[in-house]
Amino acid sequence: MYKLNGCVALITGVSHGNGIGAAICNKLALEGVDIFFTHWGSNTDWVKKFENNIREYGVRCANIEVDLADPSAPYKLLDVAAIKLGLPDILVNNAAHSSRDGYMNLDAKTLDDHYTVNMRATFLLSVEFARRFRQSQKVIGRIINLTSGQALGPMTGELAYAATKGAVSAFTLSLSAELAPIGITVNAINPGPTDTGWMNEEIKQELLPKFPLGRIGIPEDAARLVAFLASKEAEWITGQVFNSEGGFLRS
Repeated sequence: MYKLNGCVALITGVSHGNGIGAAICNKLALEGVDIFFTHWGSNTDWVKKFENNIREYGVRCANIEVDLADPSAPYKLLDVAAIKLGLPDILVNNAAHSSRDGYMNLDAKTLDDHYTVNMRATFLLSVEFARRFRQSQKVIGRIINLTSGQALGPMTGELAYAATKGAVSAFTLSLSAELAPIGITVNAINPGPTDTGWMNEEIKQELLPKFPLGRIGIPEDAARLVAFLASKEAEWITGQVFNSEGGFLRS
């Protein structure tokens, strides 16, 4: 157990039960963390059921539907979270926008759609979290970003996604140096190809031989690492991008 009882976490991009965001919520709740999660375009019944399931861990839980492409969203999120559960100790930037493009299709709108969610929302939410943390009496401060291994190999047909998520890795390093003096660590996780429901059987069979550990990544793999990085045991770790992808072979 990571002794996170009494902490509050804000997790973005929790829009369905098979995703990394949902797995993170479950794992942190198991560790005693109160959960505030965001979603967009989700089934209302699923949201209510998921919130009730999180409460069964004995923690508080609240949520908000929000479009992170809205520039005011980061401030609104933190305001509502503070009212519902208190100022968060842990911020997990999990939400992402992704669509196929390639050099023949890339245009301004595609870039902007990726930028507003993958970069702007992540950056503004992170710095506003830090500003409010600095004014509080909080002891533990954690920012954990989700990336996709853009520095490890090309992502053909996903130029806008690769560029904007790659920027998150660079942001993680620089922000970590700024926030270390006030007690906030900033790290990123690349979970590698993860079966969150998007893989058909053909894709699974193609990817499986590339995992030396013998299986495809699951959302719980990323969730366990998030829980560790959120804990006191990880207080000496900051500015890192963890490529936690089961030894995935790209060649």
